[in-house]
Amino acid sequence: MAVTGVEVARSRAQAVLRVRGVALSAALLPAAVAAVLLAGGATGGIGGLAGGAGWGTVRWLVVGVALVVLLLAGAFGAVLAWARPAQSPTVPVAESSAPELYRLVRDLSARLGVPAPPAIALTPDCDSWLDAQPHRRRHGNARYGAGSAGTGGTPDTVLVIGSPFLWWMRVAELRALLAPLVAGTAAAADPDVAAARRFVHSLDAAVAVAARHGAAATAGRPLFGLLGWASKLLLRSCRERAAEMERAVATWSSAHAQSVDYGLRIATQEQVGLAYAGWDRLLTRVALPAWRIGRWPSQLNAGVVAALTELSRRDRLAEGFETRLGERPACDLLELPGAVDDEVSLLAANLFHGKTAVPGGTWSPVAWEHYPDDVVDRIWRTAAARLHRLLTELSPVADRDSRATLGHLIDRLTGHPGIRLANRLIGRLDREESARKAFARPEPRPLPTRATVDFDLTGYLPEPARTGRDLLTDQVTAMVCCAAVDTVGGIPGLDWLDGPVLFVAGVRRSDLALPVAELVESGDPGPLRYWLREVGVREDKPVRLG
Repeated sequence: MAVTGVEVARSRAQAVLRVRGVALSAALLPAAVAAVLLAGGATGGIGGLAGGAGWGTVRWLVVGVALVVLLLAGAFGAVLAWARPAQSPTVPVAESSAPELYRLVRDLSARLGVPAPPAIALTPDCDSWLDAQPHRRRHGNARYGAGSAGTGGTPDTVLVIGSPFLWWMRVAELRALLAPLVAGTAAAADPDVAAARRFVHSLDAAVAVAARHGAAATAGRPLFGLLGWASKLLLRSCRERAAEMERAVATWSSAHAQSVDYGLRIATQEQVGLAYAGWDRLLTRVALPAWRIGRWPSQLNAGVVAALTELSRRDRLAEGFETRLGERPACDLLELPGAVDDEVSLLAANLFHGKTAVPGGTWSPVAWEHYPDDVVDRIWRTAAARLHRLLTELSPVADRDSRATLGHLIDRLTGHPGIRLANRLIGRLDREESARKAFARPEPRPLPTRATVDFDLTGYLPEPARTGRDLLTDQVTAMVCCAAVDTVGGIPGLDWLDGPVLFVAGVRRSDLALPVAELVESGDPGPLRYWLREVGVREDKPVRLG
């Protein structure tokens, strides 16, 4: 079965390599014709060197075309050889820092009868894959060579594991999750499959290089345009065969891995979906607010465990939940899971948000125990200060007293929706965002020694489109929370699934959203004033602004 599965993938890979061979033959064809004409002329078989002018013109015209084609083909080959395919940024895990994890993977490889991945890395995402590292090579330099034709070995294949899986899953679940991936090393080690993958990846990289440099170049724009056209043509010619190759590899790997923990794999897939849901919620509702103010939660993966634990207990997603948590977590296979979590958390901040979007261009870590004071309270204070400035700008001169009170805010919104204030708020937020981007200081980058393709997921977590009223509701809620903290001893808090929350007298106040919405959307202050009286918040007390 193993031979049959790999042979299917190999046959598709050879079809991809034939596209490369046809392209090479097409590039060499003018040179071959020119060589025939020159040889025929030298021997007198085709017009002779001193023959008619017609044959001489044809001969030198073909030679000129052949030289131009060879130069273009050489330039194209150089780009393919030196362009670096885009690769996802990862955190490498050395064997000395995770000997048990490496032992688990090697035992799994031996059980499946496939080569063991030589390295392991972590990615801050709910995904796992085998990643070819063309720059880590044991033999020579045949990145885009002729595959198994003796020009040099296959690339090292790194096993990339999604960090949320490592922290949330138990050891047995992780082994079941990794089994199909490890089985895929059999195909990755095949020279033809590896060469076909390198060829396709190099074409992708060449398209990106042509698009990037072609848009900025002036004199070189036609050359990069030709490069992009040729790369896209070859990609179209081999894309279907490459897709069939990858499907064959995936199908065989999945079937081959069924011999390992087959019963557990069904439960593991349930944990994969659960991990994805908790991870997405943690990033968008907890991490993203911190990233916006330049703070990165330093233990994101520990946070996703807390979020998923709360989600499982709240929604009763799985039977035997407490028993499962008593088993050994997969992150125990790391020697220093906390230090690795910090590295992955910082990579997640740079990858999903981008340092250029941070005020000043610098990050500052924040521990979960300090998140309410350092992030939640700061967000509320900043929003309250912004809202107060807008109210001051829209107030008549005689009414501008530099006192930020809830009473003043409620009076301004009573009787009519805050459309004008919402529109001004959108404009203010847009200006703040533009200023952050203008004054951001990205890290200096070394000059590249070869053409590179950047892998950038800035903005990977797009927020849903929000109206001015939605934004105004958030600002009013923040000011009410600040007033509760200042006047009745309210406490900013963190809910693992919902993000920033307000606690008063030890009770989470989740009933604030509707009263604020009534004030913003219909201008009715009654529900909010009732809420304030119930909690004990005074409208006339100044709010401390951030």
